[in-house]
Amino acid sequence: MNYSQAIRPKRGNAILMIGTTKGAFLLTASGARKQWQVSGPHLPGNVVYSAAFDARQGRSRIWLGSMNWAYGTTLRTSDDFGQSWANPESHPIKFPEDTGQALKQIWQIAIGSENEPDTLYCGVEPAALFQSRDGGESWSLVRGLFDHPHRPSWNPGNGGLCLHTVIPHPINPNRTLIAVSAAGVYRTDDGGATWQVKNKGIRADFQPEKYPEFGQCVHKVARHPSRPDRLFLQNHGGLYRSDDGGDTWNDIGNGVPSDFGFPIVMHPHEPDTAYIVPLEQEMRCGPEGKLRVYRTRNAGRSWEPLTRGLPQRGAYETVLRDGMANDQLDPAGIYVGTRSGKLYGSANGGNSWEVILEGLPPIVCVKTGMVEEVGSIRHPVAVSKSRKKAKAKPIARSRKRAA
Repeated sequence: MNYSQAIRPKRGNAILMIGTTKGAFLLTASGARKQWQVSGPHLPGNVVYSAAFDARQGRSRIWLGSMNWAYGTTLRTSDDFGQSWANPESHPIKFPEDTGQALKQIWQIAIGSENEPDTLYCGVEPAALFQSRDGGESWSLVRGLFDHPHRPSWNPGNGGLCLHTVIPHPINPNRTLIAVSAAGVYRTDDGGATWQVKNKGIRADFQPEKYPEFGQCVHKVARHPSRPDRLFLQNHGGLYRSDDGGDTWNDIGNGVPSDFGFPIVMHPHEPDTAYIVPLEQEMRCGPEGKLRVYRTRNAGRSWEPLTRGLPQRGAYETVLRDGMANDQLDPAGIYVGTRSGKLYGSANGGNSWEVILEGLPPIVCVKTGMVEEVGSIRHPVAVSKSRKKAKAKPIARSRKRAA
């Protein structure tokens, strides 16, 4: 393994962004994915729950959502693959004063479609959605969701009241789907002005009413861009598929050792293929002490365990909602990060696995990107004039909450 200050990918390389409780690690490899170059930790001492790579319009921009106990939560960017990081003079994600809310965590950074090359989204805690229309220079709260009449009745899941899934439609710019723990799935069809609840058919076993209008603890939702009305969902107990954009959901939890889990990931080229990591509900670890990835190739009619190269004895591993990801290469790469600091990878769609890294801090986020252009470094977003590595200024509200 080759560690360096910054990764130096070539065009067509995959990159991995690994968020941990003590900073981020960046990896890159060629299409064969046999040798990985690694850099990190970046932003040491920060909890990095979210990451994204923006390759639109010739960018090579890495986004990280970082939280520091003293300085609060903010967005950091790098346009040179981790060699330097933009240090914002003020935190760009802020709740308006009239909301009475303070930002705790950035759970998701979502890149807009190719048709909207300057659009980005952030899903945050307390549950809300922020949007940027200028490539991240400025951000605004999506009021249509924040002011939804259901919101005062949303209850937090075990990880807090977090908006953890943001799925922009690849063709229709007015349609975006989000998921909140524990509120469920909501969708806008008018650019965020109004939001409709989309939980029909999803159970809430922990509530007196098993199929409420809202209040489900949805853990993750995935969509394949080539079939945008096909969605897969991992619930707090239950696996589901929708073929109508989320209007209705059908249970597909057939032949798995547990229908509880956190992540769900699509195959990049096969819209009927998805991956999950079943967990035992009480311990949040693989059933029978086995780390198994399960794959369906027929849209959930059946599932098969993928175990070659994964520990099958005494492996009490936990994989969180953003702890699994896919790359865009062919054959597809699938990656799994665990709370024990191990990163597993498969370069053949899950048929076999190997340890890429171990001994990391607890992994809370695994994201991927594809390098399309290398050589032109763009100016970073929201940097101080000196661009020196100055410490961010503490925010009084964040310090008060930490105390």
